[in-house]
Amino acid sequence: MADLKQFAEQLVNLTVKEVNELATILKDEYGIEPAAAAVVVSGGGEAAAEEVQTEFTVVLKEAGASKLAVVKMVKELTGLGLKEAKDVVDSAPSNVKEGVSKDEAEGLKKSLEEAGAVVEIK
Repeated sequence: MADLKQFAEQLVNLTVKEVNELATILKDEYGIEPAAAAVVVSGGGEAAAEEVQTEFTVVLKEAGASKLAVVKMVKELTGLGLKEAKDVVDSAPSNVKEGVSKDEAEGLKKSLEEAGAVVEIK
């Protein structure tokens, strides 16, 4: 059997061009998709690729000075009723929306901050 430590060292020292060539070979000759090859090459088979966050939670930290404006904005952005939106604001820190895209989370944060709230994206 081949010296695995030496093989792992060769994998780690591949250039970007060589990694792309390896991915092509693995796909064409062995039916292994390039995404799977990237995990093997990047981690030497020991570590998985870092997970990329795709869902975010918008958290209202505090209402700020303009509580009424923030309640109205929470109501508008979430589709909640007035009482429910007020409850979200009164119970800060609380989640305004969960499982949203990064762009949507940034938009929600901007709108709430313009209304006077302190907001965090997780």
